[in-house]
Amino acid sequence: MRILVVGAGATGGYFGALLARAGQDVTFLVRPARAAVLRERGLRVVARDEEWALTPRLVTADALDAPYDVVLLSVKSIGLDGAIEDVAPAVGPDTVVVPLLNGLAHLDALNARFGASAVLGGVAKVVTSLDEDGAIRRFAPLAHLALGEQDGTDSARVAAVRTTLGTAGIASPVPGHIVTAMWHKWVFITTLGAVTSLMRGTVGDVYDVPGGPVLGPALLDEAAAVAAAAGHPLPEAERAATLAAVSASGSPMVPSLYRDLTAGRPTEVEHLFGDLTDRARALGVATPLLDLATLHLRVHQRRVTAAATGGA
Repeated sequence: MRILVVGAGATGGYFGALLARAGQDVTFLVRPARAAVLRERGLRVVARDEEWALTPRLVTADALDAPYDVVLLSVKSIGLDGAIEDVAPAVGPDTVVVPLLNGLAHLDALNARFGASAVLGGVAKVVTSLDEDGAIRRFAPLAHLALGEQDGTDSARVAAVRTTLGTAGIASPVPGHIVTAMWHKWVFITTLGAVTSLMRGTVGDVYDVPGGPVLGPALLDEAAAVAAAAGHPLPEAERAATLAAVSASGSPMVPSLYRDLTAGRPTEVEHLFGDLTDRARALGVATPLLDLATLHLRVHQRRVTAAATGGA
């Protein structure tokens, strides 16, 4: 099975590295600058209990000339349109595209470009980040990639991809319905992202001040209400897990969105928050706190864009 990993960052890079280390046929589609770093230093994974590196097989967009069996699409939403065009030569009639983005808007874009029959749903869970020197830092051994057909049916191709993931120690549980699982991850990531970005602090920073403990549950109620109105109610166990994650005294937890925000980088505000609040309005669900988080992130995004383009 020939696998193309689009992006060699914290998520795609980690999954791809595990697959390559297990002997799978993996190629990374990267930008020239990232390719230069990887050729010089290798693809490195650093954890508290281990450190390892491999020499990855790399390709740039101009050199893609044949289809792959599986495309793992792991890019930020702000780079999605460009990635779709870059990867198009690698998507043939039998290629399976597995997107690893949060939210749901990317499915519409991928379906429009490649056809819904080529695109699976996916939910990735890892605890990793990309260091300034290009290494992938792993904070916990979690490597979870649920995937499935968008219509919820079983298929031989999904089973084949799960088997391949299993050879690398990547857990790939069978979801009841992958789109529902994507909705539930979306609820989690927007709740966590709103708590930390609105208050500019870790979960513990927010929870440990007067009034802080009420914010996480209120945001979770709004996000869960949107999911329920869309036909994907949050099971009590998942609600409890999300609530525990955003209601922990002393917790250092922050999402990648918060790290981008505080570093002055672009965020995925429209993909994660703008799309969710738009759907909330269409479904008649009130989301005042999520609307506020969206506005906060949009102001940041405008400043970042203006700085990048030399505007005021």
